Amino acid sequence: MPVSPDMAEDLAAAVSSLYEQTELALIEKVTKALGEGLDSPLWAELKLAAIGNLRTAIEEIIAVLQVDSAGAIHQALAEAYERGQQAAVAELGALAVGPALAAAEALPAAAAVDRLAAALVAETGPVHARILRTGLDVYRQVIAEATSAPLLGATTRRQAAARALQRFADRGVTGFVDNRGRAWNLTSYTEMATRSALGRAAVQAHTDRLAAAGIELVVVSDAPEECPRCKPWEGKVLRREGPSGAGVVELEHATEDDRVVRVRVAGSLPEARAAGLLHPNCRHSVSIYLPGVTRPRPKPPSRATYEQTQKQRYLERQIRAWKRRAAGAVDEQQRTRANARVREYQGRVRELVAETGLPRKSRREQVGSAR
Repeated sequence: MPVSPDMAEDLAAAVSSLYEQTELALIEKVTKALGEGLDSPLWAELKLAAIGNLRTAIEEIIAVLQVDSAGAIHQALAEAYERGQQAAVAELGALAVGPALAAAEALPAAAAVDRLAAALVAETGPVHARILRTGLDVYRQVIAEATSAPLLGATTRRQAAARALQRFADRGVTGFVDNRGRAWNLTSYTEMATRSALGRAAVQAHTDRLAAAGIELVVVSDAPEECPRCKPWEGKVLRREGPSGAGVVELEHATEDDRVVRVRVAGSLPEARAAGLLHPNCRHSVSIYLPGVTRPRPKPPSRATYEQTQKQRYLERQIRAWKRRAAGAVDEQQRTRANARVREYQGRVRELVAETGLPRKSRREQVGSAR
């Protein structure tokens, strides 16, 4: 069967949810610590004196996250790699290519999985220090704003604290920048990194198996609701591996019945992936291409436009954002208002899926879910 990043999407949820749950716990911890005794005239002094208690509480959260995330990352990558291998075995068997290989035991995966896991742990490691720093910085900032606002006649201490905590709940833990210069918050960054790594693991396992079977070429599917980054590669034949920048070339292949078939090769799979193909949320897949044998598959019908799928992602993000704001509310009125906005955006999702036929993925609307 073809391989695609989405075959490991459910595995990414198990990892990324740990970080979103940690962020939610941080918001609740800071909010509770600041909310206690908020009307006391000695509130600021008491809170500054108790900052050591907050540091200890956050460090305990981080310690649990470090242990849980390392294990979850390795387990998810091992499963993603196994799924990629099994997809290749099924495809080879269906095409009667390398039958002995297709029936053989899986190729050794431990080294590849360990390498991918070490890379992902190293990539997500810096977020742990950022969690502690953000929690303490927000705590001090709220104290400063809540103390100074009444002196300026702008608002009450409670209102100032609530406003500052709402900003924190909206943003979460920020300050992460990827290699393309895009800014992310903690949960979005770790979820993106995890899904990318798991997609790479599945595709790498698939191509490792094809390499062992002597398969040189693959073909990209023609997917509905495609994004602009992937559309140029739809239906293209690619080398399984090779340098980027190879350009379009024609290769001659001899078939089993001694015919010579010319194949137009658009580049290499690494080149296409570097250009954006098989990104997280990509709907495309890659499968074996046998000259003279493989026939183009019809494009599945589209349920909606690409813009409508992105609108659904936006609404899902808003639901999660308002759930976080509810967690950071300092009083029941704010919490009630935030929960009302959650229901409003859930209603808009229901309308969109009814209009388009897109599947509703409720887990994307949960705090602690994948994107």
